[in-house]
Amino acid sequence: MNQFSSIFGQLLQIFPKSEFYSAVKETGSEKGAKGFTCWGQFVAMLFCQIGQARSLREICGGLSSSLGKLKHLGIETAPSKSTLSYANKKRPWQLYEKVFYQLLDKCRAVAPGKKKFRFKNKLFSLDASVIDLCASLFDWATFRQTKGAVKLHLLLDHDGYLPVFAHITEGSVHEINIARELCFPKGSIIAMDRGYIDYVLFARWTRGGVFFVTRQKGNAAYTVWGEDSPSEPEHPERPDHHLQQLSFEKEVSLSLEKNRGMGRGEEGDHHPSHEPSHVRFYHHRRHLQGPLADRDLLQDDQTEPQG
Repeated sequence: MNQFSSIFGQLLQIFPKSEFYSAVKETGSEKGAKGFTCWGQFVAMLFCQIGQARSLREICGGLSSSLGKLKHLGIETAPSKSTLSYANKKRPWQLYEKVFYQLLDKCRAVAPGKKKFRFKNKLFSLDASVIDLCASLFDWATFRQTKGAVKLHLLLDHDGYLPVFAHITEGSVHEINIARELCFPKGSIIAMDRGYIDYVLFARWTRGGVFFVTRQKGNAAYTVWGEDSPSEPEHPERPDHHLQQLSFEKEVSLSLEKNRGMGRGEEGDHHPSHEPSHVRFYHHRRHLQGPLADRDLLQDDQTEPQG
């Protein structure tokens, strides 16, 4: 007997039905359902993401065009647009939160254990991305006068390249406001771009034993008060500079390596620190996802970078 399994069908094998329906039972997601199962909804929305469908019409039409091959996906027929729309609106998001954690546990188990770096400290990448939206349809997603958008703030752990914190806000929210709410284990190294430059925040991280790597702004106000011999003999044109940074009418003393952006601050006011106790996903100001970072992802306690 010939067996057939498309690439999409093989991807679905990552999600065992026994685990999926266990989550369905825990969340009561199929209470009152009439024919259209949660698995069918999951298959349809996963098809939407992988196929980059932009509408219900594309999702349902794409599944209908493969009508003879749907059984190996675990569904009998393609859903109608109204059925899929109703399920997306009424069924609880907690089901997919549990499915997410089931997949995250699998990813952790196969995440690479060895690093390509010489140091043993935890390395995180912090960044934000703007996702464009139609201003007339998403009037709550304030960004510009004629343009709507949301902003995804993401913290990536380089141990396995898995996210440990995610937050979705309106596009007009500056990324530094989210960074000020994060707290990192002692000895962590944070890599980020110039949008996160805040010398008061750098000083707070330094007092907590957190290292950071960034690029200097071109209009930064500073004075050079000392110069060391080059740390790299093969690059004599790159001396290590000691700088005094001036920002927000407050002086924050930092020792920076010019061209590298590795900084350690000493003084300055600081904001109250908050552990990222949960990963928050917001859409139209509604809470969509629950805890993530509290699952021992930010618990390592390292000290100085070890070469």
